Amino acid sequence: MTSTLPEALAIQSTSDALEAYLAECKEACDAELSRLYAPSEDQSRLLELILDYPLRGGKALRPALSIASCLGLGGHLDAVLPTAATLELYHNAFLIHDDIEDESWRRRGKPTMHIDHGIPIAVNVGDAMLSLSLQPLLDNVERVGLGPALRILRAVARMTQQTVEGQARELEWVRSNAWQLSDADYLDMVELKTSWYSFITPLQVGAIAAGAPAEYLAPLETLGRHLGAAFQITDDLLNLRGDPEEYGKEIGGDLWEGKRTLMLLHTLRRAEADERLRAVEILSKRRPGIDDGGLGLTELLDRLAVQGHLSRDGHDAITAQLAGLDVLETKRLDDIQWLYDLMGRVGSLKHARDIAERHARAAAGTLLDMNWFQPSPHRDAISSLVEFVHGRTR
Repeated sequence: MTSTLPEALAIQSTSDALEAYLAECKEACDAELSRLYAPSEDQSRLLELILDYPLRGGKALRPALSIASCLGLGGHLDAVLPTAATLELYHNAFLIHDDIEDESWRRRGKPTMHIDHGIPIAVNVGDAMLSLSLQPLLDNVERVGLGPALRILRAVARMTQQTVEGQARELEWVRSNAWQLSDADYLDMVELKTSWYSFITPLQVGAIAAGAPAEYLAPLETLGRHLGAAFQITDDLLNLRGDPEEYGKEIGGDLWEGKRTLMLLHTLRRAEADERLRAVEILSKRRPGIDDGGLGLTELLDRLAVQGHLSRDGHDAITAQLAGLDVLETKRLDDIQWLYDLMGRVGSLKHARDIAERHARAAAGTLLDMNWFQPSPHRDAISSLVEFVHGRTR
């Protein structure tokens, strides 16, 4: 199947080109992951868990970008596929760790790894995924030669350094309860945490695997930087207003977590003094957790009410019985709704959409200037992705 990937993609109609491309790349990537990490008798449980997140679904965006870059620049699928699969493994390892740090409950429609198996097992699985991803990168020596293999390894090493630095920056903001942050602060963090591992590095390693000249890497970095900014801002917006079935995460989860998003930072700058004081007070509260006894039950009741499974009268009656519990103050559904309404009143959602659109336009312009990237179904896939991200910003 994987050997016919370019031909299979080339026959898709324009309307479903991106979806078809992503689906074909995901199928190829899943097969490669299964080949690389097929459970052995003595490691069956660990490897089974390693494949859990990657095989749950998702669009396999990073593998698709690396494949499109490689094939579009004249390379072969076999030259990039192990690296593409490695990027997907890195991505899912980061997701496991992110879910623990963010106290998330669900991932791609199922309980998160640490909810299902406990935090120690989840941490170990994430660590194992990062550790085992090294071998396919070393095996690239046999596929693309020593020089390109080392350049790919160097690119992935830089990606990991940038990503963990971005994550550390965001976690420090949370630890110190920092809210006096600018748009530039947010965009710098997004470049480190999102752009490098989701867009810049996949595009660059694909080009390296294809044997492309070194001067191609800088414009690919620019393209990935703008794509990453537009993508992350829009993802944050979807977290507030998306369909849970389509988005695959908790709607409003970023507000429950107190995540520093572009629109929330804008809200705190634009709000009146008393509103800003109340917002910071809400954001300083803990998020209800599953180990908080009645506290966790309160969050569950809030969620059931929002989903229509529990009447408002029933919600209020049960909540009243929990009001006397001696627990630390935490965010409530009314708090989250107030924050969301405040965002709308001060124009923060529009502000975020405008900045996302600006970066999407910049990405489109950068791709247009790449006259060395010849027309092909693979360039069309990257172009369609730029258009898709641009469309999501509107």
